Amino acid sequence: MGTFVLVPGFWLGGWAWREVTAALRERGHEVYPVTLTGVAERAHLAGPEVGLETHTTDVVRLIEVEDLHDVVLVGHSGGGLPVAQAAERVPDRIARVVYVESGPMPDGMSQFDANPPEEQDRLRARIGDGHLLPPPAWDPAEDPENLAGLDDAALALLRRRATPHPLRAATDPVRRAGGRAVPTALVASTFPLEVVEGMIAQGHPFFAGLAGGQLHALPTGHWPMLSEPKGLADVLDRIAGS
Repeated sequence: MGTFVLVPGFWLGGWAWREVTAALRERGHEVYPVTLTGVAERAHLAGPEVGLETHTTDVVRLIEVEDLHDVVLVGHSGGGLPVAQAAERVPDRIARVVYVESGPMPDGMSQFDANPPEEQDRLRARIGDGHLLPPPAWDPAEDPENLAGLDDAALALLRRRATPHPLRAATDPVRRAGGRAVPTALVASTFPLEVVEGMIAQGHPFFAGLAGGQLHALPTGHWPMLSEPKGLADVLDRIAGS
């Protein structure tokens, strides 16, 4: 059986993986859902110094302290950035990196850079002079594609439990040192696989680093651990078995 480390995206803690964690453990896997510094039950640790390097260290230290090996390291959305860096720090402990609605961004690019200029301006207006990125309103009328598949209970959970995210985790650039390559996989929910394949072929920075990796489709919204937890667990189980 596999050993999973599950890293959530922005505004979420390890709680977001609860149903996926239970399903994987039922299959006999060892599972470690992560809450990054400054979010959820660790929100009291959010300070202006908390950034991408902090979150990378969170992931690396968990793997080292628990003495984990052959890890299937899973990063959802913005959690893909610390996951990409962590895999390069401890490659001998990683069996595969799985990007869920994310990708291994290239050296020098930040999560903030992935947004078009008008969205960056809107986010800066919301943030002001602060050091935290507020969560969205979780309103399906405003964001139907990303929130697809979430029922009223899931939306209520997000509104109740999502917390502001350390801004530097979004604005700090990824630092890719190279070194030994770790096998990758993608779970795409809002991007059709044929689009992903085209972007890989074109060298698009979102997905270029997935060339030669496994590609899996799980059509739903941007938060499949909440909209399709069983389906996501099934895909992760297959990846571990490969």
